Amino acid sequence: MTISVGDKIPSVTLKHMTADGPTDITADELFGGKRVVVFALPGAFTPTCSAKHVPGFVAKASEIKGKGIDTIACTAANDVFVMDAWGKDQNTGDAVTMLADGSADFAKALELELDLTARGMGMRAQRYSMVVKDGVVDKLNVEEPGAFEVSSAEHMLSQL
Repeated sequence: MTISVGDKIPSVTLKHMTADGPTDITADELFGGKRVVVFALPGAFTPTCSAKHVPGFVAKASEIKGKGIDTIACTAANDVFVMDAWGKDQNTGDAVTMLADGSADFAKALELELDLTARGMGMRAQRYSMVVKDGVVDKLNVEEPGAFEVSSAEHMLSQL
């Protein structure tokens, strides 16, 4: 069953780049005792993701964090090196934590995966955003295929 408001985030491990290289981060570490905005998208360096989705969260990061959000995280079914390079390309800095879901395990655990195999992209995440409070989904915005409306930084800000 697809994750819903009120559900606990499954125990999954993602990866992020640190000064010491690729590092695991568990869902418990990411969400435990915190209020976190997570947004997911089909892939790094893709048109809507690079032109609108990530830049919106970078631009609105201080406003979002000003509403009591501890962390803003972006996840995609790309490896940690691609996510790190994309974060640098998008100038995410400390505004958005770029998390690699290389095998789409997080997307699958949430049942928000997207099969783009026919387009040569394999399993990916659907485009969505959510607020997670101490490991429990508080808000969830899943896009219709091909849309970019309810997962935007502006929409998220209106919900906080």
